[in-house]
Amino acid sequence: MIDTHTHLYAEEFDGDRKEAIQRALDKGITEFYLPAIDSESHEKMLQLEADYPDHIFSMMGLHPCYVKPETWEKELEIVKGYLDQRDFPAIGEIGIDLYWDKSTLDIQVKAFEQQIDWAIEKDLPIVIHTRESFDETFEVLERKKHPKLRGIFHCFSGNLEQAKQAIQLNFMLGIGGVVTFKNGKIDQFLDEIPLGNIVLETDSPYLAPVPHRGKRNESSYLDLVAGKLVDIYKTDFSEIDRVTTDNAQKIFNRY
Repeated sequence: MIDTHTHLYAEEFDGDRKEAIQRALDKGITEFYLPAIDSESHEKMLQLEADYPDHIFSMMGLHPCYVKPETWEKELEIVKGYLDQRDFPAIGEIGIDLYWDKSTLDIQVKAFEQQIDWAIEKDLPIVIHTRESFDETFEVLERKKHPKLRGIFHCFSGNLEQAKQAIQLNFMLGIGGVVTFKNGKIDQFLDEIPLGNIVLETDSPYLAPVPHRGKRNESSYLDLVAGKLVDIYKTDFSEIDRVTTDNAQKIFNRY
């Protein structure tokens, strides 16, 4: 299995990072994709990738919650510098978040659009963070529509119509712990979405699946997400593993 979105470099893992990674490896999770947040965490993220070069892969990007009036342009310069220096599997996580701060919508959109332009230029997928901002996110994607524009709607929590719209725009749905929540709602329609449009993620240390909800999440819990999909799609675990792994490898060009 592949965890397409995990913050293994987060401080929540400072006490047992190696052990947490080993627990996941022991469960057959072979690849971990780390989304970038901002320049304060780049070094820690890239060092973890260097420590596990066969398993851990860093993305590069500026998270919408860290698009601040006084620093966002400088942060984007840093992102561009990295993108020009070396290869990354994706640009992410990027997007629009109107849960924490609506006042920065204008610069969030500008940062999102700039990073989409770089992704198209470099033929890279993007990993989208969208919170209380589906309409605004889709507006940007429609404006920037391009044959090379593709990627993952990370931690997808929208409705069926929004899921179909994301897929129509050439995006996979990143499914994590929310699918196990009683009030998560996506489990009610996910069987109407072909498994070929889904990748697995944990977003650890956040959004731990049931029965760990409310506690620290970790990549080894990816099997609980896959297990819920077994119930939803009425298929076996190996099929969920095979198809979602294949999907992730296509997105990240790992063939």
